[in-house]
Amino acid sequence: MKACLCKSFGSPETLVIETLPDPVPEEGQLLIRVKAFALNFFDTLIIQGKYQFKPEMPFSPSAEFAGVVEAIGEGVDEYAVGDRVMGYIRWGAARELVLASEDELVKLPDGISFEEAAGLTVTYGTTLHAFRDRADLAAGERVAVLGASGGVGQAAVEIATLMGADVIACASSEEKLAFAREIGAWKTLDYSAQPLKETLKALTNGEGVDVVYDPVGGDLSEQALRATAWEGRYLVVGFAAGEIPKMPLNLVMLKGCDVLGVFWGEAVVRDPDGHRENMAHLLNWVAEGKLKPHIHAVYPMEQISDALGEIADRKVRGKVIVTP
Repeated sequence: MKACLCKSFGSPETLVIETLPDPVPEEGQLLIRVKAFALNFFDTLIIQGKYQFKPEMPFSPSAEFAGVVEAIGEGVDEYAVGDRVMGYIRWGAARELVLASEDELVKLPDGISFEEAAGLTVTYGTTLHAFRDRADLAAGERVAVLGASGGVGQAAVEIATLMGADVIACASSEEKLAFAREIGAWKTLDYSAQPLKETLKALTNGEGVDVVYDPVGGDLSEQALRATAWEGRYLVVGFAAGEIPKMPLNLVMLKGCDVLGVFWGEAVVRDPDGHRENMAHLLNWVAEGKLKPHIHAVYPMEQISDALGEIADRKVRGKVIVTP
C-alpha cells in the first residue's frame, strides 16, 4: 500500500510517500480501504512534535477517514466486507489501507460521499459534543464563535445555527467574516479592527453571550470570557493561537459562569455510544440536506505537503480532503 510517512519531526515538506506491506487485521480489527481522509490543524503540529500526542516514528498523519471494509479479523460482529464506513484513529489515516476497531468506526449511509464523510468526524463531532453534551445549548441562545472561518469554527457556526442559536462569528478579516455569513452567521465581528469584549456586549444589548466557543486561545480568551452573560458557558476547544491563556477566576465567580473543557478525543473513548449518537445526528443532517460540509479543496496524496501548508498558513475555508 501507499502511505504518507513522517520519519522525523519537521515541516510538511519533510513528509515522504512510500510503499509499505499491506496490513492484516488481527482479532477485533477491520481493514479499511481508504477512499478519502481529512487533514486538520493539529496535523501541522503532530508532524513537528508540538502536539499532545507524539506517535512512534515513522507514522502517518490524519485522524479521520472514510472508506470500504476490505477484510475483518475474528470477533468482529457489527461490520462485513464491503460496508461503507467512516472513522477516527487519532493519527495514521494518510495511507491507502488502515486498521481500526469497531468502536473507531461508524457506518456510512449510501448517498453521502466519501469526501464529505471523511471531514465530518473531528471538527463536526467536536462541535456537536461541545454544544450538545457540554454546553447544553438551547434554541434562541447567543453564541460567539472565535476563529469562525477555520475548520472547527466553520462547524461551530453551522451546528449552532442548526440548533437554533443566534451566532456571532468572530474572525480576523472581512473576507473570513463574509464566508461565515454565507454559512449562517447572524452577526459578525472583526477582532483585528474591533475590541472583542465591548463589541460582543454591544451586539447583545449589553447582556453578553450565552456561550463562547473558543478554539483559538491567546489574547482573545479573557476578552471573550468577560463578554459572557450571567450563567454563561465558556467552551475551551483549543489553542490555535499557540498560547494557552491564564484566566482570572474572579470573573467566573462574578458572572456565575461555567468554563467547560472540550476534549472530544477522550470523550469518544470514554463514551463510544454517545459518540455514535452524535455522529448519527450529523449524518442525518447531511442526508436531509440541512448540513453540507464545506470542502476547501481535494488533493491527491502526492500533494499532502501543499495541503498541510495551506492549513498552517491559515488559508483554508472549511475542510481539506485528500484522496489516496
